[in-house]
This record gives sequence, C-alpha cells and structure tokens, in this order.
Amino acid sequence: MSENSTPSSPVRLDAIVVGAGFAGIYQLYSLRRIGLSARVLEAGDGVGGTWYWNRYPGARCDVESLDYSYSFSEELQQEWDWTERYAPQPEILRYINHVVDRFDLRRDIQLNARVTSAVYDEVSGLWTVTTGAGERFVAPYCIMATGCLSIPQAPQFPGLERFQGEWHHSANWPLDGVNFAGKRVGLIGTGSSGVQMTPEIAARAAHLTVFQRTANYSVPAQNEPITAEQLKEVKAHYGARRARALETHTGHFLIANDKSAMEVNDEERRKEFEFRWRGAGGGFRMLRAFNDLMVNKQSNEKAADFVRGKIRETVKDPATAELLCPKDDLPFGTKRLCVDSDYYQTFNRPNVSLVDVKADPLVEATPTGLRTRSGKDYPLDMIVFATGFDAMTGALKSIDVRGVGGVSLRDKWEHGPRTYLGLAVAGFPNMFILAGPGSPSVLSNMVHSIELHVDWLTQCLQDARTQGVQRIEALQSAEDEWVRHVNEVADRTLYPTANSWYMGSNMPGKPRVFMPYVAGVPAYRKIVTEVAAQGYRGFELA
Repeated sequence: MSENSTPSSPVRLDAIVVGAGFAGIYQLYSLRRIGLSARVLEAGDGVGGTWYWNRYPGARCDVESLDYSYSFSEELQQEWDWTERYAPQPEILRYINHVVDRFDLRRDIQLNARVTSAVYDEVSGLWTVTTGAGERFVAPYCIMATGCLSIPQAPQFPGLERFQGEWHHSANWPLDGVNFAGKRVGLIGTGSSGVQMTPEIAARAAHLTVFQRTANYSVPAQNEPITAEQLKEVKAHYGARRARALETHTGHFLIANDKSAMEVNDEERRKEFEFRWRGAGGGFRMLRAFNDLMVNKQSNEKAADFVRGKIRETVKDPATAELLCPKDDLPFGTKRLCVDSDYYQTFNRPNVSLVDVKADPLVEATPTGLRTRSGKDYPLDMIVFATGFDAMTGALKSIDVRGVGGVSLRDKWEHGPRTYLGLAVAGFPNMFILAGPGSPSVLSNMVHSIELHVDWLTQCLQDARTQGVQRIEALQSAEDEWVRHVNEVADRTLYPTANSWYMGSNMPGKPRVFMPYVAGVPAYRKIVTEVAAQGYRGFELA
C-alpha cells in the first residue's frame, strides 16, 4: 500500500485517471493546469501504455513520428528530435518518459496499481476506485485512459503447458528480450505485430515457421532516418503542419487524392498506387490514394489487385505468394492495414516457411512443437503468439465498473459498446472515456484524437466548476442516437464486411459490432465542439 492509503482511509482526489499511456499522461497535465488534484493509476511498472507493453522485435508506429506526438507544448515540439520517419518502440517510450519528467508528472502517477473496480455512489456523487492491492481512491471524476489495444488475446492452445520450449506473447514481451539464435521458431498471427516481427525473427533464428490463418494486406513503410534539414524545416512550420493534419480524415499530415479510382484510366491509377507504395509509404497514405477506396467495392478491388500484384512480384515461390495474397472476401483496408519493412521479401529466405492453418488448423501444442488437425507435427524450440487484443472494449470490461443502481458496464455492453460521442456512458455519471469506442480513435492518429478528447473534457470540467455543476451524465436518448449514427455511418462503408478486430471478430463469442467512428476527424471534431457550445447537448448537468 502507498503511504497515504489504508483499507479504512481511501485517498481523496478531484479526479482519478486509469492508465498512464499517451492519454492518461496528457489528462494528468491538463487536470493540473485547471487546478484539480489527480492520481494516475497504472497496471504496469512503467509509463507508456501500448508502448510499454509492446516491446517485441520490430515494434514500430504506423503513423509518422512527427505527427504521432503531442502538440500541446511548442517547447516540447522544438526540443525533441525524432530520428526516424516511423519511430520504433524504444524511441516512443523514451519520448513518453521525457514528457513525464519534463512536466514533473511522475509524482502523481502510481505504478503497479492495476484497477479492479470503479463504483459510483449516488448519495455522495463520488467514484471509489480500488486496485488489486486493495488500495482505494475516491473522487468526483473517474477518467478511463485504458487504451484500445491493451488486453492481449491469451493463447487458447490445448497442451501448451506441456510444451518443453519457451513461448511468448507479443504484448507481454520479456524486458530483457528473447534470444532466437539457433532456434526453430513458430509464429502464430499475421496482423501488425506478426508482420513486424517476421523479418526480425527470420534474421536471427535457425528457422521460422509462420502459421497464417488469414492473409492480410501489408504496405511498405518506406521508413528512413529523418535528416537534420528535414527536422529544421518541420520545426519552423510545425503549427501549419498540425493545422493541416486537423483537416485530414485521419488527423495526420498527408496528401489525399480527391478523385475516384474509377474516374481515371488504368495507367493513371497504377501510377498513383505506385507513388503510394514506393514513395509516400505507410498504410494511411495508401488508403488515401483515391477518395472512394473504403466506400466503392469496384475502386477497392483495384487497390486489392494492385497489392496482390506486388506480392506476386516480390515472393519468388508462386505457391507461397498465392497463400500470402488476401482473398476477394477481404476488401482492402477493412482490416487494419499492416505497415512493414521487408515482410514479403522475408518469405524468399531459405530458413522461412509459411503454413496455411485455415486449410489445416492448429489443434494442440505437443511437448516438442505444434500439431495440426491432419496430424502433421511441426517441431519447435519456441512459439511466439501475435494473436492480437480484445480491442476497444477489453480493458474497460476487465474492470468491474458499476454506475447508477449498481448497473455493471459489462452487462450494459453485453451486445457491444454503447457510448455518447465515445466519451461518456448513460447511467455512469462523471465517468469519461478517452479515445474510446464510438470515436475516431483507432481509425485516426491516436495522439491527435487523445488531445481532442482531453482538451474537450478538461474544458467541460472547468465549465462545470464555474457553473457549480457536480454531476455530468450522458442522456440515454443521446447515447441511443449516437450509437445509431455510428452504425449508420459505418454501414455506408466497406468496413463492416470484414471479420476484423474493428468488429470484435477476432475474439470468440464477442458481439459483432463496428466500434470506431468512421466519418473522420474533422466531422467528429465539429460535432463535439457544437455539443459543448450548446451547453453540453445530450448531457444532464446537475
């Protein structure tokens, strides 16, 4: 227990923030700025959230570092020098720690404090937040900065306990790393983590076997060092870069093509795709090659065919190339696009093999490796799971959150997440979610969307204090209307046609609901700004 908490005397604060990633850290800074006392409770033994836990080899952000960074402090922007176009995990973690120390935030962050419950008391109007160690914290406001990708999907393999080698999950990687030298490694999962790890493991292991259930689209990052001249130029005009990013669909600096893929000829279309593939680099840039890739099946198929052509060009063995080509039932970009460095090229190495576990599923681990349904054994010294996350809702549902009348958030979200603006939940007064389901979050530059939410919420709390408001709660009618709107907007796109973690489809038994808000950053910002300007329309203020 910390020195100021005992089972009988909880710590009293103005606000409790759960999670010390990008969102929790900026929220703490902002609460302090308006004079509210706060404590950030973090499950890990370091700050950084996603970038603390995901330290697997090759872990790298798929948004350019110059955009995937805070914009709230001009001094911070000027003093920090990013070294690569797409920052690797260790550099992002150094940056987050620099921010925490730069603004003296560490003294209000409590590590190794996994929150197990958050309960609202209607009489006192206070939230009581309890950790696994039994510490209690009481405050009027409870702010969930728990992240969208923070609860790993645990390996569900019969016989794993008998496996005599070592196994690791990408989201719980050993701090001192893993030695692949001389090992036969099996990698399960070909989403972003698996795609980033594949070249790294292949370069070090004796042999790498990649077990693939569903082929995914991956585009080259075209990562490169940032030169001193580039840094100087960006820093001289950082404000303009940020302002331009605010007007893009995804909230970061890129050039979007405003033409349909079907209004240009084959040559012009191929040229634009080539530019995105070779020059522009990165998943978000590829998605903006034309303005209708995510809404027009015909245009989307042109992008999909282009990428399949690149895979066949790159991978020398035709059978392996075909296995790596996503099928027609997965539209391009409807699952999170992977961004890679030499992923497809890695399958040309003599020490790498690809196994189709859709055709012959893995059924168990044996003492010496993995076995498929047909009885084929794969001898392995190590298994690496890149099996993803219980996305968007997993972290919040892992906590026993109870609102008015003791209603459980888990029960309320049994058929999928329900929020108002992705910020609040009816029946849970004074509880707010940062970059949660029902907001652009994972379909945008997360740091921008975090800053938007934190700034909005901080202003809301300041207004509440000025007006003597003690209870802020989303109206059920506003929540119902927002959920309807989020689904309506999603249904105009191709996103819901895919089995993706955006839909919860990667988790057995999880309701199939499209969770992020797909209309884009400018549209969303306009809505939340108007809500605040109209006296927080859709909220009951008491």
